Parts: sequence; C-alpha cells; structure tokens
Amino acid sequence: MDIRTIGVIGAGTMGNGIAHVFAKGGYNVALVDVEQRFLDRGLDIIRKNMEREVSKAKLTTEQCDQALARITATTDRKQLANCDFIIEAASERFEIKSELFRDLDGMCRPEVILSSNTSSISITKLAAVTQRPAKVIGMHFFNPVPVMKLVEVIRGLATSNETYATVKSLAEKLEKTPVEVNDAPGFVSNRVLMPLLNEAMYAVMEGVATAQAVDEVFKLGMAHPMGPLTLADFIGLDVCLDIMRVMQSGLGDPKYRPCPLLIKMVDAGWLGRKSGRGFYQY
Repeated sequence: MDIRTIGVIGAGTMGNGIAHVFAKGGYNVALVDVEQRFLDRGLDIIRKNMEREVSKAKLTTEQCDQALARITATTDRKQLANCDFIIEAASERFEIKSELFRDLDGMCRPEVILSSNTSSISITKLAAVTQRPAKVIGMHFFNPVPVMKLVEVIRGLATSNETYATVKSLAEKLEKTPVEVNDAPGFVSNRVLMPLLNEAMYAVMEGVATAQAVDEVFKLGMAHPMGPLTLADFIGLDVCLDIMRVMQSGLGDPKYRPCPLLIKMVDAGWLGRKSGRGFYQY
C-alpha cells in the first residue's frame, strides 16, 4: 500500500511531535484534536521547533515552509477517512483510545493500519474492539519526538507480519530506529523506567533525600542526562500515574503500586513542566 497521508490524533506533546516528523519526512498530515485551541498550540510548537532546526542548519527555510504546508489541522475526525495510515496520541486511558479505535475502524478503508502511540496500554485489547485486529499495532515514539531516535513497535496478539513490516519501514523512512516489542503492560521502556521514577518518588516521600539530591545522584553517579524526578516532570506526573496504574492492573504485582506522593501531586494539579509545578517549579 502506498502511504502518502498520515492521520495523527492529538496535538499535544507527542501528537505535535509525530506530526512534525511525518511532515518533515514528506508525508501529508491530517492533525486532529477536539478543540481548535489545542490545534493552534500544537501548530505553534511545530513551527517553533522547525524554525529551531533551521537556525541549526538542519533544515532550510524552504524545507521548513514546505513541511508546515503539508499539515492540515482540523477538529473534524471524519477527515481521517481519506488517510492511508493512522496514529493516535490521545490521553493514556483505555476508554478514550478504545472509542477512537471503534470509530476509526468504521471510518477508514479496510487496508488502513491503525496504530497507537500508547506507552503502556494493551495493543491486543485495542485491536479487539475493531474488525481489523491484524492491522492494529503500537508505534511508540519518545519525547521529544523530533530528537529521539527510538520507536517501540508493539505487536498485538493478532498483528500480522505484513503490518509489522510496514510500520518498521515507515519508522526507518522517518530516520528512526524501530525496535520490536511484544504486547505487555508498559512494554519494555516503561516497564523498566516507571518503577525507577516511582521509587525515586518514594525516596523523596520517605525523607531519604530531596528531589534535587536524588537527581544529582543519578546524573553524577549513573551518568543519566537528567535525574528521574526531572524526567518525571518532563513526561508529566499524570502520565506517569496513568502508566503505573496500567501496569499495576495488568501485571497484578504490588511492586507497581503508584507512590502516594505521586497521587497527591496529581490530585493537586502539580503535573510537572506543563502545569508549571511538579517536583520542581517552572
């Protein structure tokens, strides 16, 4: 199948980054979100990030303008019916994603692959709400999408070899490195990362050390580019909590219990960098 137009659902941090790399890669992009203000903000971020690439001589001004012109933003989900490939980057909640997949399944041509940027939710469960489980797959990009090379390609129980090969090739065309992962809560990246962040939060809650001290230990002792609590703020504490809950439910192991401090901070609206306050103030 000739893939020329990509449907991206969600213009938030991940969605606008995904739209950015596809448009830069020469694909037409239909970017969809529920409100115009989310689209406006997403487009503004894409424009600024591309202009930054121009300033670093990674793109020419002409290439930047051409890439931006390939993106069409809309609040009308029905515009996705003409797309050749779909990737959703909606909130990390199964009920939201499953409703999207049901709708997309009825709207898109039978040969169109439906992919999810989910960082923890079962691809097999999402595929099961459609009539095309062989054409449902995970395509998990990493933040910031224009910079990070890794794409976890997650096979559900019914995902076909053809679907996997298409998505692997698509990632490579975007100059990303695809890594094949089987369907399990948290996949590889978050199954390993999130318990680390969660345990760092326990260390702060229990008074073992301050957030700054925990981060310094990891930066200076383990050569991490940023500490676990800075990273949690960057990801979004609400996203961290959602992922921990998916793993706790899916794996049934108490070691995935979210730190009570994390729950309290999310309840307070302290979501990290995007809200101006998390373990640090921004």
